[in-house]
Amino acid sequence: MRELKGLHSAQAALFERRLQEFVADLLDMEQGRSTWFRRTLRVKKVQGLSDGYEMSWASNGRATFAMGDPIVEGKLHIVWLRIGGHDILP
Repeated sequence: MRELKGLHSAQAALFERRLQEFVADLLDMEQGRSTWFRRTLRVKKVQGLSDGYEMSWASNGRATFAMGDPIVEGKLHIVWLRIGGHDILP
């Protein structure tokens, strides 16, 4: 995702830490240990974007994504759409 390269180094480092939590939650969902992301990631539907979600990774840090069709059976597939500040939302 090109927008990731536009983040300042501190922002990118924080996003990478949140991304590790996000991936851990995906693995837990695939194993049936949870049904959604941890509350601290504040994952929710994006209004005006069908099948779109946002993850808040900082006070003004957002990443939008969609759940794609599985590429590997039994594995969740995430399609990242945008990353940046609150202004990336529709």
